[in-house]
Amino acid sequence: MGCHGPRGDGEGENAAYVNPKPRDFTMGLFKCRSTPSGSIPLDSDLFDTVARGLDTTAMPRWFPLTPQERADLVAYVKSFSARFVVEKPDPAVKIPPETPATPESIQRGSEVYQSLKCFECHGEKGRGDGPSVSSLRDSKENPIVPYDFTIGTRFKCGESDWDLYRIFMTGLDGTPMPGYVNWVTSQQAWDLVHYLRTLQAGYGTKSKTDIHKGLMARR
Repeated sequence: MGCHGPRGDGEGENAAYVNPKPRDFTMGLFKCRSTPSGSIPLDSDLFDTVARGLDTTAMPRWFPLTPQERADLVAYVKSFSARFVVEKPDPAVKIPPETPATPESIQRGSEVYQSLKCFECHGEKGRGDGPSVSSLRDSKENPIVPYDFTIGTRFKCGESDWDLYRIFMTGLDGTPMPGYVNWVTSQQAWDLVHYLRTLQAGYGTKSKTDIHKGLMARR
């Protein structure tokens, strides 16, 4: 309640001091979903978010809660938005088996990153410093910063390759990050996942410097 407020509108007493701002549950828009962009999430999506938290935000992991307490909290959060009364969630986006993370896949992923203009928000090196940063706003017109892929191994909605694939395909509703499930193939999505991994600290056994030198040499 301190962040999301007694009415679930994101206007709790702590809201003024955190960035990004707490989620407004009354809008029925959630970043972390397995469903396509525009759909309400599955109960399991909200359950996982409560347990996992959202990296780089004030939303912590709530592991101390029992599974039943998490399920009860999910039911209560849903009560703030009429969307959960009048709408049904779309089926979850299917995630096929991961393709091999070869140098060729990484190269193709860098090309997907360029062709989709991911750099305009996330920057050429994935630091969240692209040229569009100053103009980005969330669904309540608050300034919002793109994710910096270089800061660690976790993402806002998970930490595995599977999680990153899902984020890319479903998007982060309430933010400028769209879903690409209808725009790219599964092969392209896995290639992008493999490329984004090279931007992270401590990636693989080969130095990131060598990887990026090789990619730049091919452009």
